[in-house]
Amino acid sequence: MSIRGIFVGLALLSVCLQSAAVAGNASRANFGKLPDGRAVEAVTLEGDKGISATVINYGATLQALVLPDRNGNRADVMLGYKSLDGYLTKPEYFGSTVGRFANRIANGRFKLDGKDYQTPRNNNGHSLHGGDRGFDKVLWDIVEVRKGKTASVTLRYVSPDGDQGYPGTLTVLATYALTGSELSIEYSATTDRATIVNITNHAYWNLAGEGAPGGAMGHVLTIPAESYTPVDAGLIPTGEFRSVAGTVFDFRKPTEVGARVRDSDPQIMMGRGYDHNFVIARDVAREPRLLARVEEPSSGRGFELWSNQPGLQFYSGNFLDASVVGKSQRAYRQGDAIVLEPQIFPDTPNQPKLGSARLEPGQTYRNVMAYRLFTAQPRR
Repeated sequence: MSIRGIFVGLALLSVCLQSAAVAGNASRANFGKLPDGRAVEAVTLEGDKGISATVINYGATLQALVLPDRNGNRADVMLGYKSLDGYLTKPEYFGSTVGRFANRIANGRFKLDGKDYQTPRNNNGHSLHGGDRGFDKVLWDIVEVRKGKTASVTLRYVSPDGDQGYPGTLTVLATYALTGSELSIEYSATTDRATIVNITNHAYWNLAGEGAPGGAMGHVLTIPAESYTPVDAGLIPTGEFRSVAGTVFDFRKPTEVGARVRDSDPQIMMGRGYDHNFVIARDVAREPRLLARVEEPSSGRGFELWSNQPGLQFYSGNFLDASVVGKSQRAYRQGDAIVLEPQIFPDTPNQPKLGSARLEPGQTYRNVMAYRLFTAQPRR
């Protein structure tokens, strides 16, 4: 090869490397207006593997996640709405950021430094996902959108002191990032006075496709948890750590979600399926660890979920009742999706043996979640 040919080749290689470095794209679009006239935006992150994620700043919500199957056919695997109106008129936490305190607080009450606090009792006498107007029902600011090898969007919400009964002004950041075959969500928060915090994402997954018939009961789930926290009739933890061994809660080996979801176990009957916290560890970790693996056999779509949180709330879509028509114009019914929420344990503020939800000034709360997406080949 001539010297000139070598230089041309190097130049082409340089262009290719630069293209690879900016493979991720991020674009912004209008997603409607709130009743008070404020605009809602959608940010779409696109990678180089046929994967795209759309985030709207109402509720810092993962509105869509498009994945290829083993044959290259792409489908949206997130339940939700095509337009803003659905998120406003019949919110179901579809893909939303939930907080200040995700999951349940018994009777909506907790004590901090000797003072009693009351939050909205919006779920059978208890507080759920932050109250009547949690983080899923507010407009977040878009503070940064980035393109490049990692495409990302960062959003911010400042929850004032006394918001939904919680103490302290809480400043929250949510960053969605797409790198290759990994979608990550990172939540961080700081406060100006002692408070409690538990923030997570409430994505509803159907890896066969958002409107695919048959729902998510055929998804194969693995959860590496030795125990779970049983609940009372109000779905509040009893305080017990119960072994999963020999029970319908043992997902240590890959198991179809629907295999035991109609079991006569009293815990299953109270929740109308799974709506329980699985104990991955007893404390928040410095680095993410494996919380779950999910695979949909017919399409091959799947993911591993990694997080630094000690608990995983597994919900099998028990209360989807066909009253919601989703993006594909199909009614969502019981079992049409599953939800996997990394978090601290429910009702922790009232049960010290479950851990601590306390956040002090000068500290930073972090929940790091990574969805390591894959496409599996058929089993032989």
